[in-house]
Amino acid sequence: MSNSNLSELLQAAEEFARLGGDSTLNYFKKSFQLERKEDQSPVTNADREAETIIREHIKKYFPGHGIIGEEFGAENENSDVVWVLDPIDGTQSFIHGVPLYTTLIGILINNEPKVGLIYAPATGELVAAADDLGCYLNGEKCSVRVCENLSDATFLSTEVTTFDTYGFKKPFDKLIDETRIHRTWGDAYGHMLVATGRADVMIDPILNLWDAAALKPVLTEAGGSFTDLDGKATIQTGNGLSCNTLLKDKIITIFSDK
Repeated sequence: MSNSNLSELLQAAEEFARLGGDSTLNYFKKSFQLERKEDQSPVTNADREAETIIREHIKKYFPGHGIIGEEFGAENENSDVVWVLDPIDGTQSFIHGVPLYTTLIGILINNEPKVGLIYAPATGELVAAADDLGCYLNGEKCSVRVCENLSDATFLSTEVTTFDTYGFKKPFDKLIDETRIHRTWGDAYGHMLVATGRADVMIDPILNLWDAAALKPVLTEAGGSFTDLDGKATIQTGNGLSCNTLLKDKIITIFSDK
């Protein structure tokens, strides 16, 4: 796909992310309906409304494209172009009135993530990227921070207990010891902090496709790296590491010793 076509998709994705994400502000710190899914994860009517808005715009302007969304599943997923949606990534933050939740849009072209959007409606931050077109925070080019040593690095995660749950407690503890500071400014907002040079490492030991699809284009175009915890540049294996390229091998080595 040409850069001009990617630019068109990126522009549309920005508009759709804002439309869907901004709808969540009608409920944030206000009244909303909270339910539990079968896996006991939370979902609200704000999640569903935001995804519905984004889906409707994709179908209107790109009727031949496929869609995979967290709340309403897959449509035409065998298309060459598939939009992957997470209307509220960080629902726990949303329901507790914490502004570090995001709306995610990733676009797969022939199963490869080529466009990524991370939009934080409550903070007004939108990071947008597409292959060979750069990474931008609210229209200004952004990049990962130059950090060569783990001892200087800010390490983020969404939670602490999930590392133990998924068999990563030993490397997690080691990384805590070796980095300068650890904070749980997590979910996709943490990956955005890495892409914009405000943190150095973000790790999720568990990620779904709709969590990960937007992240790889964003981190790559910001001059960083997005891989799984085995060091594979993929969004398909269920976990994710965002960092700069100087730290990647050091972190992968730590996580190879479980």
